[in-house]
Amino acid sequence: MILTVTPNPSLDRTYEIPALERGAVLRATADRVDPGGKGVNVSRAVAAAGQRTVAVLPLGGPEGALLARLLGELGIEAAGVPVAGSTRVNISVAEPDGTLTKLNAGGPVLSAAEAEAVLEAVRTRVEGADWIACCGSLPRGLAPEWYAELVARAHRAGARIALDTSGPSLTAALRERPDVVKPNAEELAQAVGRPLATVGEAVKAAEELRGLGARAVLASLGADGQLLVDESGAYFGTARVTAVRSNVGAGDASLAGFLAAGGSGPAALVSAVAHGAAAVRLPGSAMPTPADLDPSAVTTTSDIPLDRVLKEPA
Repeated sequence: MILTVTPNPSLDRTYEIPALERGAVLRATADRVDPGGKGVNVSRAVAAAGQRTVAVLPLGGPEGALLARLLGELGIEAAGVPVAGSTRVNISVAEPDGTLTKLNAGGPVLSAAEAEAVLEAVRTRVEGADWIACCGSLPRGLAPEWYAELVARAHRAGARIALDTSGPSLTAALRERPDVVKPNAEELAQAVGRPLATVGEAVKAAEELRGLGARAVLASLGADGQLLVDESGAYFGTARVTAVRSNVGAGDASLAGFLAAGGSGPAALVSAVAHGAAAVRLPGSAMPTPADLDPSAVTTTSDIPLDRVLKEPA
């Protein structure tokens, strides 16, 4: 079972349009609403693979009630913590060439009591969890050290924990030695305080995060592939993707694939890359099912192309 923690969940509404024109009245060719937030997406990907997952998250207002209902329809147990503010709604506008414009709301302000209630909800459900995945930005009202406290409590309970966040929240949590951290290229560069131009520079940055406390680093490099750096070495994975429909949630799908495959080593990296590649071929923030995966299209190697120049993010 994979337990996920999403301190700032959302309803994600995606509109597909022929082209984005500022100031115009546009008609969508398709639209969908999905339960959102990075940890929620991890739960959705785990559930799509037929495995058990529990999502811990604060829920407020009619938006929170709809989010809980949508999770239940996907077979995900929502361990909701009631909060006074309303769950946020995010908007994505997708164009046929893969261009995605996102409008993300700030979300509710959590009180100290509500923040503690989320930590307590994790404690009461941690038994039997193979992994805890803590994902996303922190809502207003939570200090950057909140994730560090969560990692510390998870380890005291004997659980393995994967952390997907950025900025001060990531930096503060490293001292508690999360088992896996999962930055993208931009977040990895931010964490080490310098731009990263090549795959080799990304490897060095991942090694620095390990030096600061991360036991393993799973780094998404967008179209360039993914890196896994752990105590056994560094590995690089890529996959063939012919057409990108939406990259929303692709990194979350990758983390789900990595954890579902054991959360360590090259085999888990293959699963991560396959899940990420499948996710970008789907609309909105849809998560891949086993039928969408093509592990044969994935190549992993410890002979990393250190001089490869990283592409600009889409």
